Amino acid sequence: MSLITISGEPGCRQAEVARLVAQTLQFELITESRLETLLSEEFGAGNEIPDKAYPAAVASVLAHLATGHHLVAAVAGAELIFVRFANVLRAHVVAPEASRIGLLMIDRRLDRPSAKKALKEMETARRGLRKRRFGRATVDPHAFDLVLNSENLDVEAAAAVLCAAADQRGLREGGLLSAAAGAQFQFRLRLDLAKHGIQPNGRAQLKHASFGHPSEEIFANLLDFYRIAWEYEPRSFPVAWDKDGRVLESFTPDFYLPEFDLYVELTTMKQSLVTKKNRKVKLLRQIYPGINIQVFYEKDFQNLVFKYGLTAERAEART
Repeated sequence: MSLITISGEPGCRQAEVARLVAQTLQFELITESRLETLLSEEFGAGNEIPDKAYPAAVASVLAHLATGHHLVAAVAGAELIFVRFANVLRAHVVAPEASRIGLLMIDRRLDRPSAKKALKEMETARRGLRKRRFGRATVDPHAFDLVLNSENLDVEAAAAVLCAAADQRGLREGGLLSAAAGAQFQFRLRLDLAKHGIQPNGRAQLKHASFGHPSEEIFANLLDFYRIAWEYEPRSFPVAWDKDGRVLESFTPDFYLPEFDLYVELTTMKQSLVTKKNRKVKLLRQIYPGINIQVFYEKDFQNLVFKYGLTAERAEART
């Protein structure tokens, strides 16, 4: 099993670094949002995992996946989970506060006071979550093999350093987690999870996008070209229920962009013909006011394609 864990201080773009590392090494990328989906599959949707059981639950899911894939885990605290495994590279991205505020201003389109406030809120939330899940609010630098300063290293440079370290360690050539080793590891994890009344079912699987329309593949290639992390149809939102509370209708946006916390619904139909879809989007916004969603119409999409001369094949060749 080869595993690279990449965490970082809020505002350091560590998710972008992780995505580029996974793409370069051809490892599977596990983001926070993708992990949440896998945990739901493994332990049941709606079953909240106690904070004390979180490390064992994450370890169970990642170990299950590691029998078939090498992994890049862009998950806070993952460096503390596989401490006894040899083929694990643990990296942490840091930067001075002023640098992180500047990046948040760019990434979230905030003014400086708003970015500074957002950073403080993110740091407070992160410390609280680490304390509850791992028993320590602060990050121990000795838990990492590499600590990278993003003030001096951009995303590409940081990813290049990590890939070089991975190659020096021979992670690309490393074997997958054997079934026997995985079973032994899972046995210990099951004992730990059983204390919390939790039982993994081995159902978590990595799913690759099977696009329903060629325009979706082109859009995904465009996002890849600009190294924008995306997930395809990751979540369905119920928008209509019967009198007994059973879901009658759901809406599944085409893409989710985790770096922007934005859902994108792509339509290449004429704008005059998408009234029904617009109504669903409007309804979703009313029912889930905290969800950010944007509709890309035919004109928006074509402008991007024509501007950059992208087709599905050409965009793929440039990634």
